[in-house]
Parts: sequence; structure tokens; C-alpha cells
Amino acid sequence: MKFSIMIASKKEKNVTQLLPIMIAFFTMGFVDMVGTVANYVKADFNLSDTMANFLPSMVFFWFLILSLPTSMLMSRIGKRKTVILSLLLTVLALVVPLLSYSYPAMLLSFSLLGIGNTLMQVSLNPLVSLVVRRERLASSLTFGQFVKAIASFITPLLASWAAVQFDNWKMIYPIFMVISAIAMIFLWSTTIKEEVNHSSSIGFLQCLKLLGNTTLFLFFLGIVCHVGIDVGINLSVPKIIMERTGIPLEKAAIATSVYFFFRTIGCLTGSIILAKWHLKKFFALSTCLMSLSFIGLFIAKNLTFLYICIAIVGYGNSNIFSMIFSNAILSLPEKTNEISGLMIMGLIGGSIFPLFMGLLSDAIQSQSGSVIIMSIGVFYLLFLAFRIYKVSK
Repeated sequence: MKFSIMIASKKEKNVTQLLPIMIAFFTMGFVDMVGTVANYVKADFNLSDTMANFLPSMVFFWFLILSLPTSMLMSRIGKRKTVILSLLLTVLALVVPLLSYSYPAMLLSFSLLGIGNTLMQVSLNPLVSLVVRRERLASSLTFGQFVKAIASFITPLLASWAAVQFDNWKMIYPIFMVISAIAMIFLWSTTIKEEVNHSSSIGFLQCLKLLGNTTLFLFFLGIVCHVGIDVGINLSVPKIIMERTGIPLEKAAIATSVYFFFRTIGCLTGSIILAKWHLKKFFALSTCLMSLSFIGLFIAKNLTFLYICIAIVGYGNSNIFSMIFSNAILSLPEKTNEISGLMIMGLIGGSIFPLFMGLLSDAIQSQSGSVIIMSIGVFYLLFLAFRIYKVSK
């Protein structure tokens, strides 16, 4: 009887600790607003594709610069405090457009959002490993991505609703700001046991040298491609639909929600599948689905067909991050902080892909340029799936 009470108490404690972490995952999804916001800013200030795509690049640029320093900071102050700091920066990022709405102000807002999200991505995933068992890490991270995807899914819907009903899409900012503040306070009041080495000697070059490990380097490139495709789809699908069907932005922006809806479904089902099915098979299936969807995006002109392709790539890309991230951490569990920093540095793909997508789309005067750039990332993920299958055979 006493043993049963102890087990129940432990489960209740895990739930109490996981709840604020999952709310933080929800706020992590606010970074996916960049595609929707960039399209509205482009229309408001009459920007070219290259200039508009520079906005999300300002977000993901910081993943390259700050991921490794964040892993070192996390080793000194702890994972929980690093997440709390990231939430504070997110709140500040969401305040800026409410005070001033201009292209420079939006660059500042996107930069703060990128800095905050870098800290969050580096520290939040390892924080999960402190409250769940090793064998449940991949499925728990996938569930966190499911929660994150809910925020990604509702953002375009909220922006479109606000634009139509109130002629002010920026109403999403105060809503997300309040949620971020609640998440910060909740996590601050939650106790999570962790070992913090205030005199940690982890260095920048020491972290970077881990890329000399072939497996980690391939996983790093996988994250680059996954995020590049994710941000690229988020940014380009409304423009693809407008180009091929002629419908206005307010209606075309819903396509982003189609992508995130199926990504949300993918994360939810993925957390169940990964708990029972071998990761290598699910990774291969996911990349094959993405390949089929991009073939469709090259040729689709019908709105329904375009939605089907967007839905398939959403489902296929939904679990790539958690599968790569968990594999990377479990390959060298004693280097969790360093590996987390390296993998999150791979989110620079969200900066690289949009820039080349914008340049090629402007050069050929067609959104097919964006599809071509993203297809390169899909091709690499296919290669990585083959590599994972071959190594784990």
C-alpha cells in the first residue's frame, strides 16, 4: 500500500513538473509566427521576396551565434533558469510591435524573438530529460513538439481572423505576450531537481569539436534541412497559392494553418508511434512522404491538390526534429548540454533557406524557386534516413 502511494506521488510530481514545461513548448511555437507575420509585413510595406524573407532570417540567425554560448550558460545557471530567461526575452520581443510598427522595429522584434527562442530550444529539450525516463525521451520530445505545433497552427488563423474582423492582424501580439508571461511565472514557481556546475569548464571550441563526430555532423545537417523546410513552407505556401490560384493573402494564409494542423496531428500520432515502433522505420516513412509532397508542389495548380501536398509535408516533417535530437543526445548522453547546443545551432537552416528561396524566386519570378531550394533539404533527409537504416540494421 505504501509502495503504491509512493508511485502515485512520483507520477503526480512528474505531471506537476511537465505541465509548465509543456506550456513553455507552446510559447516556443510562437517562433513559427514569423512566416505569417512576414507575409503581412511584406504587404504592409510593399517589400520584395528577398526583403520579406530577411525577417525570418533575423530570427534564425541567432541560432548560429548563440546556441553554443547558451549551452555553456545552461551548464552554469541550470536548464530551468535558462528557459525562464528565454521566456522573458520572448515577452520583450512581443512588446516591440505594440510600441512601434515599422520595418526596423519588426527587425528588432524578430531578433529578440530569435534570441529568446535560441535559449529556449537549447535548454527546454534537455529539461525534459530531467523529468522523464530515457526510453520515453523521444516520445516525450515529440509530444512537446505537438504542443508547440498547436501554437504554430493557431497563429495564421488568429492573424487572418483579426485582419478580417478588426482590420488589425497585430492583435496576436498581446495575446501571445500574456501567455509567455504566464509560462515564465509558472516555471519560476516550479522546482525541478538538477545538478548545476557554476564553475563549468565547457568551452566554445570544445562544443564545436563534437562536429568532428561524423554521426553528430550528419544529425546537425539534418536539423538544418528540417528547419529550413519548416520555415520555408511556413513562409512560401501562401505565396505559392496566391501565384497559382489568384486568391488574396487573407485567404491564402490559411494554407499555413493546413500545414501546421497536419504537423500537429503528426506530432500527436508520432508520440504514440515512436513509443511502439522502431525510429528508423518511422524516419524513413516521414522522409518518403515529404518527397511525394514536393513532387506535387512542383506541378500542383489546383487549390485542393495544393492543400493535399501541404498536408502531407506537414505530417512528414512533424517528427523529424525529435527523432534526430533524441538520437543525437542518446549517442553521447554524457555530453547532453553540448550536443543540445550543437543541434539547436542547426536551426540556422531557418535563416539560410528563406534567403536562397527569396533570391531564386525573385530571379526566376516564380515561387517554384522556393520549392527547388526546399527540395534540396528533402533530398538530404532521404539520404539521412538511408544512413540511419543502414547503420542500425
